[in-house]
Order: sequence, then C-alpha cells, then structure tokens
Amino acid sequence: MATKKPDLTGGRSKKALEAIQGIAAEVYADLAREKVPEMEVPSRTKQNIVFDEKHRVWKYGATNTTRSARTLDGAMMLLRTMYMADFIKEMIETSKSSTLRELYYISEGWDLAKFHSQDESDMLAEDLEIVTKLLREDFKLRPEEDGASVIGDIEIEEITRDGKPHKIHCQDDVGDSGYNIPYNMEKEKIKFKKVDAKFLIAIETGGMYARLVENEFDTKYNCALVHIKGQPARSTRRFIKRISEEHDLPVVVFTDGDPWSFRIHASIAYGAIKTAHISEYLATPDAQFLGVTPSDILNYDLPHDVLTEQDVGALKAELTDPRFADEFWEQEIKLQLQENKKAEQQALAKYGLEYVTSTYLPKKLTEMGVLKK
Repeated sequence: MATKKPDLTGGRSKKALEAIQGIAAEVYADLAREKVPEMEVPSRTKQNIVFDEKHRVWKYGATNTTRSARTLDGAMMLLRTMYMADFIKEMIETSKSSTLRELYYISEGWDLAKFHSQDESDMLAEDLEIVTKLLREDFKLRPEEDGASVIGDIEIEEITRDGKPHKIHCQDDVGDSGYNIPYNMEKEKIKFKKVDAKFLIAIETGGMYARLVENEFDTKYNCALVHIKGQPARSTRRFIKRISEEHDLPVVVFTDGDPWSFRIHASIAYGAIKTAHISEYLATPDAQFLGVTPSDILNYDLPHDVLTEQDVGALKAELTDPRFADEFWEQEIKLQLQENKKAEQQALAKYGLEYVTSTYLPKKLTEMGVLKK
C-alpha cells in the first residue's frame, strides 16, 4: 500500500487550498446573487511595469484586466478557472503534482473547458498566482524541465522523497555536470548549510559552463558556476536569488552578446515581464552583467555575426524597456545598433581554450570589483 508523501511545504499547501476555494466561493456567491461572475488580474504589458522601491524589482502596476462572463471568451476562461481550481484541490489533497504539460492534456477531459493550447493553460496558472499572491509550486504545478546545474564550494541540504534531509557538496559530491537544481527551491525543500564560494557566475551556454568547469575556474577563484540553460527557469532564478540574499553572494551574469541574452540578465536581475507578479521571489537586483557586451566585441576583436531584423527590433524595444533604463545599457545598446555586430561567448576561443579563464574573466571581474587586485 502506497504511503502518503510528507508535506514539505511548511503549511503553504493549506494556504493554497484556502485561496483556491476562496476563488470558487466568490464565483458561486456572484451566481447566487444573480450577478455576472468576473475576475480581475493585472494587465501584462510593458506599459504596466513599475519599479518596486522596497524589493528593487520591476512589477505589475495598478492597471487591471477584467475577465467577465459577459463575453463568451470571459465565460470560457472562468469555466476553465473552476476546473483548474478543482484539479489543484485534488492534487493538494492527495499529495500529487503535475507538470504544466500534463495539466494541458488533463484538460482534454474537461469537455467545453479544455484548453486549445498550452499557452492558455500556462497563462491561467499565472493568473492564479497573481490573484492569490502564491506560487504555482504551491498549487503542485511544476515545469517539464528541471532547473540548472551548479558547481562550487556550496553544501546543500535537500529533503529526499521520504522526507529525510540529505547533504550534498556541490563540488565533492557531484560530477562535471554539477548539482541539478530541483524545481522546488523553497526553504522547506532546500537549505544552504555552508557557502564558502566568494561569488557566483550565471552562465548562459552549456559549452561555456563546461569550459569553465574543465579549466577549474570554480576552484582557482573560489566561485560557484551556474549553467542557466539559456533563459533561466524559475527554480534557477529562485536559487540565485536565495543564495545571493541569504549569504550576501555577489552575482554576475555571463551571456552571449545579443539582445536576447541581455534579456536573460534582465530577468535574473529585475524580473521578467511574464513573471512580474513574483519578481520579489525570483529577481536578484544586485546581479551585474559581465558580458559579452557590445564593447567587448570591439575591444577583444571577437568573431561576430551581423544583426538580423529581429535583433534590431529587439534592441530598439530594449531602449524603451524600464529594465534597461540606465546609462550603461543605453550606451551598449546604441553601440551595438551602430556597429551592427553580435557575438557568442565561445567567440573568445579565438585566443585559445584557456583565454576565457586566464585572461578575459579575471580582467573583467577585477574591473567590476568582484575580484580584488
């Protein structure tokens, strides 16, 4: 007979259940009063992003969008909301979880309430986060993919499947790929028992992460390396946020030199527009952009490609994006548009396999004040 899994959420499941039941109760109350049900959520536009002085991140502003049953689309969305709320309630009560992809396919059994695409179900899950001020992890919803990999002088205590704590050292107890960050990065699941690394480098590409690991950059400079796998998963951003905040660990972001990679830094430092409602949980405002900058492409004479029309459009959009509203980014973006060049991290291999760890990174990190002269 299968045993019920231990609740590792520290009471958040109870809070999530109460919040979900509260949404259903409000809809029921509207119907009982013969009132057309509706639900308000913040408008998810760049124009509705405001700076939160307290948390130093970008969040949704006061402009709301109303989902009302007065329209067919609104009625269908509220119907799906009720089905999803019931599904979440069942998962919490049975200690089960679902991937976002599984949720989409589960809806095939909801008759008229089924989703037409996963984008619809993903967005509704985010709506529930916004309305309840909770995380989708509290609703037992998880992404298909795991988080990133980390290697460095960090000892983690992770709660295993049977509810027991297990310590893992992210250098001594792992292979070259490092420790795999789980989707649930809350304190009830993961604790940082000891952090002796002096700073953390968030690295966009697997090739560059492997290069730094092979060249033993983490041991030579006593740092933690995190392969963020492109646009980082929420668990990766939560990991970076927690370790930076709880252990005062400087964070630098090392990406390709193109507008899409600049947005990776923006999501780590200030939050992504898509998840602006939980930026204070995910964003690390003190994270600095290391490179590759447009200036680096020129200063290091890096092999490069010309910008595409999409690149140019993205760069121009970033000039009006509040997350890039400072002198550094304005100068770098305008320089890139002027030079019409972009480059990958691996372009530094032009000078040999050791160059990035022996010359480029030490020089840049010293200039940034992360490494001391």
